[in-house]
Amino acid sequence: MLRDAVRALLSELARSVPGRAVEVRVPPYGAVQCCAGPRHTRGTPPNVVEMAPVTWIRLATGRMSWSEAVDGGLVQTSGNRSDISPYLPI
Repeated sequence: MLRDAVRALLSELARSVPGRAVEVRVPPYGAVQCCAGPRHTRGTPPNVVEMAPVTWIRLATGRMSWSEAVDGGLVQTSGNRSDISPYLPI
């Protein structure tokens, strides 16, 4: 059930914010590329957002704010485009 929720919310993010500039990872359940900007094709993307499944569900459903998650160390980000807060909640 957790896996299905994570994957559905990731799919919705990719659909609503198309692009390949940012990779959002929620191991072990999935990862998507989203956001307009420079396209990533090989190796580790320059803009990555990674978090645990429960954190992703809370962010995507509005039960936690981006700043709470980042300040609490629940989200790891890299790259200058990794702030996906404008697209949350989904």
